[in-house]
Amino acid sequence: MVTGAGGLIGSESSKHLLEEGFEVVGIDNDMRAYFFGENASTTRTVEELKSYSQRFTARGIDIRDEESIDKVFSEFGTSIALVIHTAAQPSHDWAANEPRVDFGVNAVGTLNLLESCRLHSPEAVFIFTSTNKVYGDRPNSLPLVELESRWELSESHQFYEHGIDETMSIDQSKHSLFGSSKVAADIMVQEYGRYFGMKTGVFRGGCLTGPAHAGAELHGFLSYLMRCTYEGRPYQVFGYKGKQVRDNIHSYDLVQAFQQFYEKPRTGEVYNIGGGRHSNCSMREAIEICEELCGKRLSHELSEDNRIGDHIWWISDVRKFQQHYHDWIYRYGVRQILEEIYLSLGG
Repeated sequence: MVTGAGGLIGSESSKHLLEEGFEVVGIDNDMRAYFFGENASTTRTVEELKSYSQRFTARGIDIRDEESIDKVFSEFGTSIALVIHTAAQPSHDWAANEPRVDFGVNAVGTLNLLESCRLHSPEAVFIFTSTNKVYGDRPNSLPLVELESRWELSESHQFYEHGIDETMSIDQSKHSLFGSSKVAADIMVQEYGRYFGMKTGVFRGGCLTGPAHAGAELHGFLSYLMRCTYEGRPYQVFGYKGKQVRDNIHSYDLVQAFQQFYEKPRTGEVYNIGGGRHSNCSMREAIEICEELCGKRLSHELSEDNRIGDHIWWISDVRKFQQHYHDWIYRYGVRQILEEIYLSLGG
């Protein structure tokens, strides 16, 4: 069962599982179009998955609908071996406009899935795509150094070489309402593992991206940045002189991590997962690569106002996952990711 099956990670997960011989129930009610407009609709992707394999079944269920979620879990019962939960309201900007919707989708929807899974499919592996926003703006208190094209962490700091690990506190920081709803879901997934003994894994992602990403201004910055460069649209950079750093992980690499966890599940486990030191860039550096690939300049403006709860510098330390799953390695780096996005646009 894959929630958010028409989204970036949901569709990548669905295709991978179909190729592995699974029957896949894809849950997606196209709320992405409600969040970000018709250009972000997942309907086309869901239809492509249905054409891709007869073993893909689409269900247009709202995960906030407790009765409908329980019904679909009851229908498939113990035949459900794996749940990959990617459905979410993913933008901290959008969350401030409709906090009840954001919390309903991210927190209540996750609880509905966990409880139905516990009642009907207790042996299933449950994978949740969380976010590094659960740490709020605490990473901004790190000793950062301003370089020509990026902010960077002081070389003397323990996180410099490998990035931020799971020991960072989630307390006493500004999360954004989106970050708060994801914290609630994140902790609940852990608790269902620890309290009920379910096989649950929390993956706190950096920037998840890839050519299938329907990037929008409020979410999916690499995809949207490349689209704006390619199509000649104006782009606005929010704060930090455009030197804010993100690590970027390709959807393929993330789904390979999910596969590793499914094959050897743990209970109530938490991982920071992103591009790490292998795949990261600042906004300025990403713009430079996009301009180089497209052969033209991006029309962009720099706003002095940063997004609430936004990170100045984030690089994930993925060593905990790599220690648990030695066979997992990266296939993609930032430039390869942007090249794929460029080609997907027709470049």
